Amino acid sequence: MNWLHELFFGSGIAHSIFVLAMAIGVGIFLAEKLKIKGITLGITWILFCAIACSHFGMTLDPIVESFAKDLGLILFVYSIGLQVGPGFFSSFGKGGLKLNIMSAAIVILGCIIAWAIHWLSGEDMATMTGVLFGAVTNTPGLGAAEQAYQDVMGTSNPNIASGYAMAYPLGVVGILVSMMLIKLFFNIKLDKEEERVHAEKGEEKQVEHYDLELTNPQVEGIRVRDLSLLTHVTLLVSRILDVNGNEYMPDADTVLHVGDKVRIVTESVNEKTVKLLGQEIAIQWEEKEKNIHLVNQHIVVTKPKLNGKKISDLKVREAFNITITRIRRAGIELLATPDFILQLGDRLTVVGEKEAVEKMAASFGNNTKKLDAPNLASIFFGIVLGVSLGALPIMLPGLSHPFKLGIAGGTLIVAILIGAFGTRYHLVTYTTTSANLMIREIGISLFLAAVGFGAGKTFVPTLLDGGYIWIGYGIIITLLPLLLIGFCARKWGKLDYFSLMGLIAGSTTDPPALAYATAQSSLNDRAAVAYSTVYPFTMFLRVLTGQLLIVLFL
Repeated sequence: MNWLHELFFGSGIAHSIFVLAMAIGVGIFLAEKLKIKGITLGITWILFCAIACSHFGMTLDPIVESFAKDLGLILFVYSIGLQVGPGFFSSFGKGGLKLNIMSAAIVILGCIIAWAIHWLSGEDMATMTGVLFGAVTNTPGLGAAEQAYQDVMGTSNPNIASGYAMAYPLGVVGILVSMMLIKLFFNIKLDKEEERVHAEKGEEKQVEHYDLELTNPQVEGIRVRDLSLLTHVTLLVSRILDVNGNEYMPDADTVLHVGDKVRIVTESVNEKTVKLLGQEIAIQWEEKEKNIHLVNQHIVVTKPKLNGKKISDLKVREAFNITITRIRRAGIELLATPDFILQLGDRLTVVGEKEAVEKMAASFGNNTKKLDAPNLASIFFGIVLGVSLGALPIMLPGLSHPFKLGIAGGTLIVAILIGAFGTRYHLVTYTTTSANLMIREIGISLFLAAVGFGAGKTFVPTLLDGGYIWIGYGIIITLLPLLLIGFCARKWGKLDYFSLMGLIAGSTTDPPALAYATAQSSLNDRAAVAYSTVYPFTMFLRVLTGQLLIVLFL
């Protein structure tokens, strides 16, 4: 039986891989099975399993532990950056700026409270940083803090992971409690909030199509390209049924006449626009005998040569006599304006003759199987740039040693930039959702397991020696920022409750909180929209502040 003892408590690379995989496997099993009213600690169970393994004498080879922690963090952070990159800068528009300011206030206030507790109690700032990120359930911030401490001190600090582990469980609960307390304080009724959201939704801009009969004399003789100048809104004309009964697709120079019936596609139309052009009517376009060959179809961009191309550069009207009306990307429908930049995976809605649509589909790829293969070159090239940026020393006034973004900060920034602007330089940055999720989950699993083994030896002694007070510190850090900013967002920001829940979940990057928020309403997606709006910037801030707290206050 000596071989069995060696397998669990021995040494070497094979042993390290065995216990690492065991901790990850058991942790994932517990994450799936142990739920209380649908709430789970999720993948953080891996951290607790690794701590338990280490406490009972299982060890990792130091080189394996360091490699697994750093590689896991790089893969995790880079996959997050690629995911949030395309929407990172656009998240500050269309109402997103207000939400991101509120989310940033939650992040900064949490850091200030952690520093204040450190100053008042004398608790080590490295420990308080771990408590902070456990309280807000943010693992990338933990990774950034761990790596920054390693860079500055030349060694690891198990108290960072211990503080995280102690604060995390009640952090998950505290985030949900903050939502409930705000609901109770403002006496919020979900049915009333639904009515409010429904009323506001009619005022939001959405890509829609409208069938109109042109009756305004000002339209007579105007070209399609000049219609936006008349209405002062961006719109496309996808079909025309003229006064002679001929139906066709117009180009930019097509001349309009009073009596023409048109289909316009826009995200800005309103009652005033309709009255300016004419009147809204119902037309069954596809049933017109003269027009039965026209089809409305979806085409997926899968040819790499189209990545980063503007719609205007493709000249689809001239090449195929087809109009692109809408584009769906990452679940969001967008208007197909001439300066819109395409990227792999975009789904185009087009109108044209069936034969022409088939030719365009072949030209654009329209082969979703090609998207199944991950683009490894851009991933590893980005990691090279990210690690290089992270290692770059930056001198800041008042610091005795250079500040570094570290592998977490450097990799995240590069991934965001590649995700946001890579297509402009024809870099293929598309990664399927499943591939991105696989990279992310492997990365975070390796990182949490390695961190857990590093902290396991001292976890229980630290807990019994007064570390339990960290749990109380974590509760304060969880609740105070969420309640203060949540109160302001509701009282003065006039935020609806569903968006407020999404803001709270997004500012803590907490999926269980998002699941709770979305379960509160099946009639709107405000919580998910708010979460996705603040998530990119919040994730960036968490990683950045995780390093700054270590560098500035050690």
